[in-house]
Amino acid sequence: MTIRGRRFEWGSRTYVMGIVNLSPDSFSGDGVGGLREAVARAERLAVEGADIIDVGGMSTRPGFEELTVEEERERVVPAIEAIVRAVELPVSVDSYRAAVVAAALAAGAHIVNDIDGFRGDAAMAPLVARWGVPAVVMHNQRGREFLDTVGDIRAGFEASLSIARQAGVREEQIILDPGFGFGWAVEHNLEMLRRLFELRAFGRPLLVGTSRKSTIGAVLDSPPEGRLWGTAATVAVSIANGADIVRVHDVAEMRQVARMTDAIVRAR
Repeated sequence: MTIRGRRFEWGSRTYVMGIVNLSPDSFSGDGVGGLREAVARAERLAVEGADIIDVGGMSTRPGFEELTVEEERERVVPAIEAIVRAVELPVSVDSYRAAVVAAALAAGAHIVNDIDGFRGDAAMAPLVARWGVPAVVMHNQRGREFLDTVGDIRAGFEASLSIARQAGVREEQIILDPGFGFGWAVEHNLEMLRRLFELRAFGRPLLVGTSRKSTIGAVLDSPPEGRLWGTAATVAVSIANGADIVRVHDVAEMRQVARMTDAIVRAR
């Protein structure tokens, strides 16, 4: 996959997606306060070794308060315009609403990151197809009946891929995300990482986002700012079990974890 002139060769190494969060109520406490701070964060992540910058304007923590489309768009669009000018990395927009994503793509975003996996906003998959951009398609377990962790993720991926095909989204442009932390109990999140390799059967790159999430806090009895090493463990296990991209807050540290894990599991 080529994104903004950069070649992503899945299986050759793990790619790191760094987070720029424009929401003041982010669960991780990393929300930036304005445009200048957002650009500074993106520039720092680029220096630390990020391969992709992911920009979001609304917290999707459990029980989050939804912004209006206009509010989300006003946060995201200026930041994406400025970040695209400031760094040469691919920039993704983290939103599940097509109206926001359309404005972000027009502002220069290169990737769509949809936590609803095309199953929420019916306009999302056709929009991605029209733009021909890569899309991170996540399985979101919130509000869905639990049967089996990997079985539920498989069913979600199959539904999302079916929607994508019907809309004309090219399958080679899709990245799959099993949705760590989105509607799962602690034990299900841990099982997801143990069994991640089973999802390689879809033949698409896998993105895993465990960074600072509450499952780590539950295991370690620690607040978000104390979850660095727990995150490192989940990143290493994710890579060992087949992750191609890890979405993280602490890029410098997780870049080292990824390089070391790659040296072990991707030896040529």
